[in-house]
Formats: sequence, C-alpha cells, structure tokens
Amino acid sequence: MTNQEIRLATAADVPAVKAVTDAAYGHYVERIGTVPQPMERDHAATVAEGRVFVTGEPVVGLVAVEAREDHLYVDNIAVHPDAQGTGVGRLLLHFVDAHARALGLPEVRLYTNALMWENQKIYPKYGYEVVERRVDGPYDRIHYRKRLD
Repeated sequence: MTNQEIRLATAADVPAVKAVTDAAYGHYVERIGTVPQPMERDHAATVAEGRVFVTGEPVVGLVAVEAREDHLYVDNIAVHPDAQGTGVGRLLLHFVDAHARALGLPEVRLYTNALMWENQKIYPKYGYEVVERRVDGPYDRIHYRKRLD
C-alpha cells in the first residue's frame, strides 16, 4: 500500500465516501449507543468544499480535513474494514502531516469517541498526544494533537 495515490475527492466519489465511512463506523453504533457523527455528515458538501481526500480504486480510505488558523483539523479518517491492516490508515495519517506542513500549520488535531478504544491505540503510535477528554452531547470524546517539527 506504500505507493497508493491519495487524491482530492470529486463529486463522483461521494457514494464511495459514504460507503467507506458507513462501513468503517457502522459497528460502533451499538457500542456507543448512537450513530457516530462521521456517518451523519453531508459528504457531498464536504467533498464540494475540497476537504476530502481518498485513496484506492475503488476507494478504500479517506480523510476529511479542515485548515484552521493554527492547526489542521481531521474531521474524519476512515478505512474500509476489508482494507484495515494493509497500511491505508498509516498512508492517510502521513498524508495529513504532509498536508498540514504544506499549509504551514504547526499541528494536527482530531478526536475519537472514548469507546472507540482501537483508535486510542493507533494515534499515539503516530505521535499524537491526548489533550483532553470532553463530553459533547451524547459523545464522550478524547481530543488529540500532534505537533509537527
């Protein structure tokens, strides 16, 4: 998966963006007791805003980002379950770092649900540190940041 291309998503990718997001997050619905927010996003709008990047043909992974004043915010990172463990997530996380640097932003921020413990094992391996844990409505979230050198 190391040579896999990451490209800006187009309107034609919207069904795949939704399908990968739903597949990646669907199993969490029962565990957390509510639908994870990425599954409820208006994917067409996010793609139209130029904030979604995809990889694979067909699409097997994606990341939705938003450049903010002092950091790059990762709104969604999803890998289809059939592609998990193949390096797609690593590829996307490295892309996020490079994208933030290209934009001149000194850090990346994201959060995950406290009950998505798989993610809590992944992010520290890639240099993310816990900033805080905060409840936002029905979501108990752990916020992370990664400072870029």
